[in-house]
Formats: sequence, structure tokens, C-alpha cells
Amino acid sequence: MEQIIRKQTKKIMCGNVEIGGGALIPVQSMTNTFTKDIKATVNQIHSLEEVGCEIIRVAVADMEDADAISEIKKQIHIPIVADIHFDYRLAIKSIENGIDKLRINPGNIGSMDRVRKVVEAAKPKNIPIRIGVNVGSIHKTILEKYNGQPTAEGMVESALEHVKILEDLDYDNIVISLKGTDIKMTVDAYKIMSQKVNYPLHVGITHSGTLFDGSIRSAIGVGSLLLDGIGDTMRISLTDDPREEVKVAREILKSLGLRNFGINYITCPTCGRTKISIIELSKQIQEGLKNVNKPITVAIMGCAVNGPGEARQSDIGIAGGIGEALLFKKGEIIRKVKEEDIVSTLLDEINKM
Repeated sequence: MEQIIRKQTKKIMCGNVEIGGGALIPVQSMTNTFTKDIKATVNQIHSLEEVGCEIIRVAVADMEDADAISEIKKQIHIPIVADIHFDYRLAIKSIENGIDKLRINPGNIGSMDRVRKVVEAAKPKNIPIRIGVNVGSIHKTILEKYNGQPTAEGMVESALEHVKILEDLDYDNIVISLKGTDIKMTVDAYKIMSQKVNYPLHVGITHSGTLFDGSIRSAIGVGSLLLDGIGDTMRISLTDDPREEVKVAREILKSLGLRNFGINYITCPTCGRTKISIIELSKQIQEGLKNVNKPITVAIMGCAVNGPGEARQSDIGIAGGIGEALLFKKGEIIRKVKEEDIVSTLLDEINKM
């Protein structure tokens, strides 16, 4: 796979996870439990860890939520981010309780003195602050500048206002996000911001939708940014089980060759030339390999036309015939296999690799 050239940004640390500076792009998600319900929150984070979540964000809406952080942190294995709005005291309490990163907008937590207090608490502990501007949080004066309508330029200006607040306090441990529901506007905003700063960028399409449509919208938006080398960490926002966010994010990164999350599949969509049950075979093969984490590409092709020729970049695969398939490695045919033996043969061969 052709390598994507990523923009080099400043490296920051979220707990023990690197963000930016050419580090691997970590996958994030957010709990949908009440953070003060420690048991439910910890259980959900554990389930997210199991599917590969590397940074988790929790809502901190009140002091009970902030107080819960210290106990939650003891029971999980990945860095935790506090999502805070309006009340600077919640940020300070979260820092005291061991949060690894803050998500705030400095402009909505009050006076400069309050922002200074948050920075003074965060700086000694090297806690980064993510400035998260959504299309709905653009400052009113900036909206007026653009005829009352949200724009990519307005999102960037709003974020840079918040950045300046922190920089004026001699604080540059910053991550920036510019999320909207309009895919093109969001992509344009990130592209503009990428030219203006070298802070790491947290990418995503906000409120993208349910599992099916949200995955597609996110893949278009986030994928296009990543192809241009923009993005240092990501969250896929779905109206679904948060574990699905992690699965989609990992698949996007794997598809672009930016992370190795195990087997990459090349599968045939089938057509009238296909003489074997390629759809069912594909399901059985992927089920049989679901716990295999080898960095290989497996091709499951329906016929000799789209078999070895189109799948030469795969490590191993099959191309269907009439009641049989060709087994090939690196595009070279190894032998023929009967249809009823395809799954077991392919799995055996992969297990030997």
C-alpha cells in the first residue's frame, strides 16, 4: 500500500499515549454512562478496551462526576479525558483526581482568571487541553462576520481565539478539534487549521448518525483528511454502542495503512461469473479469523478473472471456479481446493504463516 505522508505536528502526551509528532493515530471513544455511576462507567470502559479503544472520554457535568474520576482511573487501563463545559471548578477537580487530558473551550468557562487557574493546575502535571469547537459553538461575533452562518473559516477563527487565550498564559500543551455535521465544511476547516498551526488535530465528524449512515459519513470525512496526512487522533461519533465507534475507527485506519489491526480483507462483490458461494465463504473465513492478529492481507475472490490478477498485493487468498477454488499466495497459484474444503484449507494455511 502506498504510504501516506503525514503532516508533522507537535507531540503531546495523554497519559502514556502519544498524540502527534508522527506517532501512531490513537482511537478514542466516549462513554454514555453517568460518570458518577462508577461501576457502569468502568464496565463500559473495559468493554471498549477489549475492542481496541486507546483513549476514553467521560462527561463531567458536576462534582460527583469529577470525584468519581479517581476511582474510575484505578480500575481502567487507558488514559481518561474529562469533557467539561462552563464550570472551571470541574476542570480543576478533575485534574486533582488524576485526569489525563481536558476537553474544554477556554472561552466558555468564564474570565481569564478562571482560565488561568485551570492552566496553573494543568501545567505542573503536563495535562493537555483539547480545544473542541463544534459548528454550534462558533462565537456569535464570528458568526455575524459570516452573515450569521457557520463556515469553515469561522470555525477556525473561533478555535484560534481559544488557542490564543491559552498561549497568552504561556500554555501550548494543546490539541484542536473542529467538528461539524457538514462533511465538506469540517474537512475544509481542518485543512485551513492544518496550515496555520502545528498543534495535533483530533479529527471526526460530529453527530454523524446511526451505525450505518454515520460510519459512511465518518469514513468520507475522516478518511479524506487522513489521506491528506491530516489528523493525529480520532473519534468516530455514532448514535450506537460506543464499541462500534472504535471498530469503525480501526477499520478506517487499517484500510489506509495507517495502523496494523490484524488481517486486511480484499473480497469480491460477486457477479454472474461466480460459481461458488462467495458471500457465505467470506463470512465463514472472517469468523474463523476473528481472533487472528497477523498483519496480512487475505483475498476472497469469486472467479479467476478477479482472482490472482487483481489480488497480487494480497498475501494469500482464493479465486473461485466451478465447485472449487484456486489457492494462491502473492498472486501465484499454489493448488486447487474443493469448495467444501476452502474454508478449512485457507484457515490452515494462514495459521502456518
